[in-house]
Amino acid sequence: MTPAPSPGESLTIAVVDPSRARAAILEEGLRAVEGARVVVIPDTADLLDRLSALSPDVVVIHLESPSRDLLEQMFGVSRLVERPVAMFVDRSDAPMMQAAVDAGISAYIVDGLRAERIKPIIEIAILRFNAFARLQRELTEAKSELADRKLIERAKGILMSAKGLTEDEAYKQLRRKAMNEKRKIVDIARAIVTAADLLG
Repeated sequence: MTPAPSPGESLTIAVVDPSRARAAILEEGLRAVEGARVVVIPDTADLLDRLSALSPDVVVIHLESPSRDLLEQMFGVSRLVERPVAMFVDRSDAPMMQAAVDAGISAYIVDGLRAERIKPIIEIAILRFNAFARLQRELTEAKSELADRKLIERAKGILMSAKGLTEDEAYKQLRRKAMNEKRKIVDIARAIVTAADLLG
């Protein structure tokens, strides 16, 4: 998940709203966002393709009386565009709010479409999205490190068993081979584990 530009940087903001009047309110509020380029998408036909082509930094969606199907489609957009999504709805319920959270909607505003509120909502949406992206990145790195450690432990076990080495000696062999071949220890460990698996 790539972080969105910070509030204050130049932004391309996609506004998805079938109502020209409501889109105008959003545009007015977004004029307060310095350096923002606002692109209005007046309907939801081929929305994902249009958003992919535009590649906006932020997506703002307003749905007057959203059906469950339409909300599900918008939540799907949120998952796929990997950008901050601020969603304004005129009415909602607890299951819809939970679905919005699960879909990664950065800001879900019920009955709150006023021009003066748009800029701070967008800024919070960006900050929340970036905080979530950072947590996701840290989680991915932690999982990768854990997987690498398990692989190295397994490779050490194979060397210890095959060559009668101590754990420390097995690790030193891995490290020495990695240094000689200018590779990472985990890459050497992966090769040893793969070879052992092939040999049964």
